[in-house]
Amino acid sequence: MQEHSFKLGDGSLFETPAPGGRYTAFFEDDRETGYFYALDLSHSDDQILDAVLIYNVAEVTDREMDSTARIVWSPDGTKCALLINYYVHAVFDFSAQRGYCRTNFPNFPDQSKGGWDQSDHTWSDDAMQWLASVDQS
Repeated sequence: MQEHSFKLGDGSLFETPAPGGRYTAFFEDDRETGYFYALDLSHSDDQILDAVLIYNVAEVTDREMDSTARIVWSPDGTKCALLINYYVHAVFDFSAQRGYCRTNFPNFPDQSKGGWDQSDHTWSDDAMQWLASVDQS
């Protein structure tokens, strides 16, 4: 499992593809915010299916500390989670075409992208239950 070390607000980008290669996810810290993106590489035009806010740098009290991030995939490559400092911040479920994040932002009412629901990113602990069976070493 590949880990990425970074400091919040320093600008960072990393990507981890799913097993099988159709999907990928990436995390971006653009110096002001941290976002997690879900992509479908089989789309030739707009590959981004969803994006969720992880943090606003100015609002994080311990932003000067070093952080470690990783993207963990389910063995079948249909679910992924973003962990920062071993804490799950967001999950994408490509089969259910839905993202979950602890900030529940952004939400775009009445919008979907190819069936992917972008109107609600409400957190659910059920969305990360699959992680318990994944080897994260």
